[in-house]
Amino acid sequence: MKNYFKFNLAGKTVFPVWIIFMVLFLIPYGVLQYKIQGIKGPASDPQETMNRLKGMFELYGVMAFLILVEYGFFFFFIKLALEGIEFKEKSLKFAGKFGQYLLVLIPGFLLTIITIGIYSPWYLAGLYNFFAKKTSHNDDNFEFKGQGGELFLITLFTVILPMIFVFFVIMVFAFVAGFKGAAGNPTPTPLITFYAILIVSLVIILMTPYLYYSYKWKVDFKVKNYSIRWETSFWSSVGKIAVEVLLSLITIGIYAPLATLKLYKFFSERTIANSPSKTLQFGYDIEPKDDFVFIWKEILLTVVTLGIYYPWAACNVVDLIIGKTYLKEIEAE
Repeated sequence: MKNYFKFNLAGKTVFPVWIIFMVLFLIPYGVLQYKIQGIKGPASDPQETMNRLKGMFELYGVMAFLILVEYGFFFFFIKLALEGIEFKEKSLKFAGKFGQYLLVLIPGFLLTIITIGIYSPWYLAGLYNFFAKKTSHNDDNFEFKGQGGELFLITLFTVILPMIFVFFVIMVFAFVAGFKGAAGNPTPTPLITFYAILIVSLVIILMTPYLYYSYKWKVDFKVKNYSIRWETSFWSSVGKIAVEVLLSLITIGIYAPLATLKLYKFFSERTIANSPSKTLQFGYDIEPKDDFVFIWKEILLTVVTLGIYYPWAACNVVDLIIGKTYLKEIEAE
């Protein structure tokens, strides 16, 4: 028997927070990006260069503050979303306080900047653990089991080292192209295009394992006597991710909503809640055509209204997905 989730959050509830978010983050961030672009360009003398560097440093300082403001707003959005989820006529409860959240957010944010991003895996683990521990269903609190060290190794081996390899490939191409140009034999345009496609393809191929391992790291919770994790195989999962990402790129993003839903269905059906006495499996009843059209309708309404409609769009899309997500008991193998 399938037990379906419900999502009870309405757009009008999110709207006041969204408007404040637009005023305090989205609009200032857009203005900031415009100013940063205005500073770029060749300088006429060393003094102007120094002034530009100073201006860039100040603007990036403001950007860091705005990003911190953005993360601060995440607390309210996540709180509203969590409390809107219902299962078996019991809604999730979130007991976290904004002050408690800031004690996790600000030190982690500063350490991430100071360590040039190295601390970010532990920072993310702390944030996930905060929200998990403050969330409960039927008085049973969640616990996030992922460790920052695990995510660091995932990032190191699936992002940093592969990106170093891609950078090496780009440098080799640039050296060969420069050598040919100096010899009076410029690289043909079709060959340049081929190299560009090759580099982009390398990035996509190398990033796919990161998507798999990082999301598997995120789905690692304990609640009551249940352990919730993905039970997936690497190659089938990476193949599925690669196909959906490729189709999204080929269609210039048009296919992306359906790709996301298909990936959600694929991985939700491989998300298992194990306990000593029973095993539960998640799932999603996808309706490809109807779901695809519905999501694009919400996206277009958001674009047409310059983002004003976004709270309703987000709630409607989440309601669509959560409302067709279920949990059922299966026989343990």
